[in-house]
Amino acid sequence: MSTVTRRSLLAGAAALPVLAQTPAAARKPVPVTREEHRLVIIGSGFGGGVAALRFAQAGVPSLVLERGVWWRTGPNATTFPSPANLDKRAFWMGLVPPTLFGVPVRPHDPYTGLLEMVPGDGMNVVCAAGVGGGSLVYQGMTLQPTRELFETTMPEGLDYQRMVSEYYPRVARMLRLRTAPDDVIASRTYLPSRIFKRNAERAGYAVAKIPMPIDWNFARRELAGEMRPSYTNGDCALGVNNGGKHSVDVTYLADALATGLVTVAPRHNVTRVALARDGRWTVHVDRIATDGTVLAKKILTTRGLVMAAGTVNTTRLLMRAAARGDIPDLPDGLGTNWGTNGDRIYVWTNFAEDFGAPQGGPVVYGSKDWADPATANTVIQASLPPLPVNPRSTMLVGYGVSEARGRFVYDAAKDDAVLHWPKPGDSVLFAHLQRRAEKIAGRSSLLLDTNAVVPSTWHPLGGASMGTVCDLAGRVLGHRGLYVLDGALAPGTTAACNPSMTIAALAEQATTRLVASDVGTIF
Repeated sequence: MSTVTRRSLLAGAAALPVLAQTPAAARKPVPVTREEHRLVIIGSGFGGGVAALRFAQAGVPSLVLERGVWWRTGPNATTFPSPANLDKRAFWMGLVPPTLFGVPVRPHDPYTGLLEMVPGDGMNVVCAAGVGGGSLVYQGMTLQPTRELFETTMPEGLDYQRMVSEYYPRVARMLRLRTAPDDVIASRTYLPSRIFKRNAERAGYAVAKIPMPIDWNFARRELAGEMRPSYTNGDCALGVNNGGKHSVDVTYLADALATGLVTVAPRHNVTRVALARDGRWTVHVDRIATDGTVLAKKILTTRGLVMAAGTVNTTRLLMRAAARGDIPDLPDGLGTNWGTNGDRIYVWTNFAEDFGAPQGGPVVYGSKDWADPATANTVIQASLPPLPVNPRSTMLVGYGVSEARGRFVYDAAKDDAVLHWPKPGDSVLFAHLQRRAEKIAGRSSLLLDTNAVVPSTWHPLGGASMGTVCDLAGRVLGHRGLYVLDGALAPGTTAACNPSMTIAALAEQATTRLVASDVGTIF
């Protein structure tokens, strides 16, 4: 490593932070070092976690950069914030949405928190931060689409038979999927799950248990009074304090670290990526304090660069690189083919029955309506966390095949890519979901469509998708050694399924191809 002078640092001022803002009082000279790595992976979620493990198993050492912190949990831990008492740990750099779970949110001090709200034109996007990425805060619904849905929505060339015989099962094994046991469902706090199942079946809809990356023995122990409640009171929407959730940090990344070939660097915020004159990739990184203060700067060079910073931040980094000329000739489709996965979140208030409080979680049952690929959708019940709200309320969540597509547009004044979402959006799908949700809720109920109040999605997909920006292995077209291995690869939808399993399965099939062809030749 070599130290760069202050003059050299000022000459490279284009590498100002863009994903984390440094407080004015902290803007002072900081050390700058240079490092070389065989493989650099930006992001530690489903895409980055899969990449780190599979390349390490092929003998490739890597550095995994994560802008957030490492959230370590265990029985009775207080690592994650509670939705009932939100604090700065919930939000990235104090940037808060107007509401969360239908409750107004007050501003907080800057912190490397779990959720970033990225505002767009017509649609806001919620992104995760932390070692494990979105797996820390996702509820855990883990579904794989049927052949018809997969082949209707995914690019040609992806072999569905191999996906279901090899890659989806790999993900299922890694996440140790289980459905909720009947004795847990029969307990007092899981009454909302039982009401959902009964109502959906009365409305003529099929209902099934949803596979979840959960060790349900933790819920059993909570019910027995052996642990402070986390699952059984629904207090797991912003991370599970008790453990037992098989998120990426304790599965893929833990196995990757066990190889001895992977280094995970939390609080390392990537500000710029560029193509060097010698054909290698340059990554500019700020090592930050938890309040965003830049403690050090690093300039990394590598032959292999995996973009897995999440759909939005992967797209933003690449679009800045294109606009600045840092990476010439990026594909014209960059920033397009972006979708919400048809997200809809309802607060369901039942005037005929009391759901009770607290409510067990995270998710038990779902109802799939997949007969027509054009309107295929899934509706699930997700218990409300312990909030000061009417106990007659719980949550319904829907998502489906999404046809509307937005695009990111570079804004020179902001030096950022901004999402533009068409005004009609997925109105046909949303009308279908609304009818389904209303039938399940029943006549003595009120549904509040939170997406209509604040248009937003927790499941952004696309921006650097296969077929337009990347090939099926995630190689960015025309750029040797540059890869995208996260939700940006998906074409705006994951076929009426929660995105996590398909993102991970796509990364599994991509890394299999790359290990066979690019390892040892390109990096």
